[in-house]
Amino acid sequence: MSGAGIRVLVVEDDPVAADAHALYAGRVAGFTVVGVAHSRAAAVRLLERTPVDLILLDLYLPDGHGLQLLRSLRAAGHSADVIAVTSARDLAIVREGVSLGVVQYVLKPFSFATLRDRLTRYAEFRGAVGEASGQDEVDRALAALRTPQPAALPKGLSGPTLAAVTRTLRDAPEGLTATEAGAAVGISRITARRYLEHLVTAGRAERSPQYGQIGRPELQYRWLTETSPGPR
Repeated sequence: MSGAGIRVLVVEDDPVAADAHALYAGRVAGFTVVGVAHSRAAAVRLLERTPVDLILLDLYLPDGHGLQLLRSLRAAGHSADVIAVTSARDLAIVREGVSLGVVQYVLKPFSFATLRDRLTRYAEFRGAVGEASGQDEVDRALAALRTPQPAALPKGLSGPTLAAVTRTLRDAPEGLTATEAGAAVGISRITARRYLEHLVTAGRAERSPQYGQIGRPELQYRWLTETSPGPR
């Protein structure tokens, strides 16, 4: 796992996910995966002997939080950039990560296209050299890094409606059926179910049959919090 290009270290405790992230990064032109670490300690050991330009960093590690690793690396003088690859959605953690040099966040689960977009933009930002001619050129360099295109939704789904369904589900700790969600948002049961199923597929919600009523059981959807059992 060596060669020319932007040298990438994957830090991820799940071996299957780590292999997938390494495979994804290795498929993007200009990037070379130079190592995979499954713990904070393993990452430190690898960084002591291998030059690394970019770390794909999971924040939930078996021997400490990813930001703890990043703080120790900065204290030791390591300047590698970091893309957080994580399920963490706490904006306080996002802000702390930015202060420590996290240049992008990729939320799990994600597709190859999503990571490719972030890596391509990072490479564009990293490749900007020389002195900027003015504010516009500085803004363009930062825009390549900070304003990626939003991930495309499945055909027929809209961002505003998805946001409304998401808020409604998050505000219902006991869960909602598609009928209840549709009534709350002002859309049909069938439409609500499409959005709820999208959240399930994205790993942000779970579904289970609701029994106790006459007729066929209806599916109950519940938002998955960081402490809920579910995808990491």
